[in-house]
Amino acid sequence: MSDVMVQPEVTKLVAEQTKMNEKTIKQVIALLDEGNTVPFIARYRKEMTGGLDEVQIKAVEDQWNYVTNLMQRKEEVIRLIEEQGKLTDELKRDIESASQLQRVEDLYRPYKQKRRTRATVAKEKGLEPLALMVWEQKQRMDFEKEGEAFLSEEKELVTLEDVEAGVNDILAEWISEDPGYRERVRKQTRDKGTIESSGKKTEEDEKGIFEMYYEYQEPVRSIVSHRILALNRGEKEEVLKVSIHPPEEAILQYLERNVIHRNTVGKMRELLAAAIQDSYKRLIQPSVEREIRNALSEQAEEQAIEVFSSNLRSLLLQPPLKGKVVLGIDPAFRTGCKLAVVDETGKVLDIGVIYPTAPRNDTAGAEKKVLQFLKQYGVELMAIGNGTASRETEQFIADLIQKHDLDAAYMIVNEAGASVYSASKLAREEFPDFQVEERSAVSIARRVQDPLAELVKIDPKSIGVGQYQHDVSQKKLNDSLGFVVETAVNQVGVNVNTASGSLLQYVSGLSKTVANNIVKKREELGKFTKRSELKDIPRLGAKTFEQSIGFL
Repeated sequence: MSDVMVQPEVTKLVAEQTKMNEKTIKQVIALLDEGNTVPFIARYRKEMTGGLDEVQIKAVEDQWNYVTNLMQRKEEVIRLIEEQGKLTDELKRDIESASQLQRVEDLYRPYKQKRRTRATVAKEKGLEPLALMVWEQKQRMDFEKEGEAFLSEEKELVTLEDVEAGVNDILAEWISEDPGYRERVRKQTRDKGTIESSGKKTEEDEKGIFEMYYEYQEPVRSIVSHRILALNRGEKEEVLKVSIHPPEEAILQYLERNVIHRNTVGKMRELLAAAIQDSYKRLIQPSVEREIRNALSEQAEEQAIEVFSSNLRSLLLQPPLKGKVVLGIDPAFRTGCKLAVVDETGKVLDIGVIYPTAPRNDTAGAEKKVLQFLKQYGVELMAIGNGTASRETEQFIADLIQKHDLDAAYMIVNEAGASVYSASKLAREEFPDFQVEERSAVSIARRVQDPLAELVKIDPKSIGVGQYQHDVSQKKLNDSLGFVVETAVNQVGVNVNTASGSLLQYVSGLSKTVANNIVKKREELGKFTKRSELKDIPRLGAKTFEQSIGFL
């Protein structure tokens, strides 16, 4: 970050986009530049940031990175155009004043090194001077007469139609490369266009998931994020054909008004009108449609990721039920319900299996086992996973409580991700002698006692935070969910004498390696008795100590 800190325009732009003052932006970036973490700045540097929270600090960091990339791209584009000897003062000013990457790319488009196009071929045949005459619309020009001078068998310009086609290709490319025209077409398509879908391979949509989109249209400006993601998925699975229907007539009228002079008539008007049609349909419209679809998808992804992050935050910050002995139940039909009793600290006391549901329906045996566990370990709460056979298992437990007038209560627990955790390397290390389902029962019980400590062991994506989580950028999703976990862990704080490596790695300043080193040291010592002992841990230097100690 530091190499661009001298650029006041970066600070100014970030301040405008985040609606914060420039002094705050400078302070936040300086703090991040010094290696401070977002949670550390939010909690211990409030006086320097004006009390910004983690989300606001992250927004400043993200916007700073975007604007820095924008500035670097501007410099690169100016250099590339200058190397071609085509940089004018006006063009340079336009590039420097652009506040969006899209605008910079529009301005660069005419100067971009491109693959061989139809216009390139026409220019190689020497038709550019003739195209320029048409473009300038000089009134006394006789196209047929001027065109005859360009006829050449060698260049495959045998007839005037060949010449006309080549001139059309050059004019069409010039029109398509004008940044003003492109921006206007983009705006009109966004404001007045509709996104439309129709059935393609509907026989592959056996469950009728995309049925409402077989004949569907909606204005581009008002379509909501979940529908964008649904259309994208349907298109990806080849069930749907999706396109944007622009206000073509209005766009062509606009282009004609701006390209063709009022007093241009006859052959010249005809040539320019044909070039406009070709430019729009062949070059501008497909490209603008791609840009708008990409922008809509990006926007939908951002909104979806926000929802996923909010769902995850709610799950992680569920209030813990401390100090209770819990019986975790992972329900199933054929293989039986796995049981795990954990004490107040989450330590496993016992495991078992019962078969109260079909096909065995051994309610007597199941009752005996559960009653034994309740009495032997003083179980106060039963946690039932909400997966397969959950309702049947709940009915069995409810009947059991009523029949024996038990003091214990039960609750249904969201078991999303428990099976992923129970088959993971981490779970195998924690419970090497347990079956996968037994580990799941332990996880379900512990989720009630301390949701945060248990859920951090699972890849956030496996917790089941949203319907379209596999349809968005996995990198952006991982970054956002990782930030949510980090924020939640540091908000709550961590007991250094009981926390797992999985939990410790999210503490401000700590890495996975340092977290595991803390666990190893704790096992050697039995427990930490003073904070200074942490300074002896390998790879936990002075800066890491400063960043983490307030959260431990």
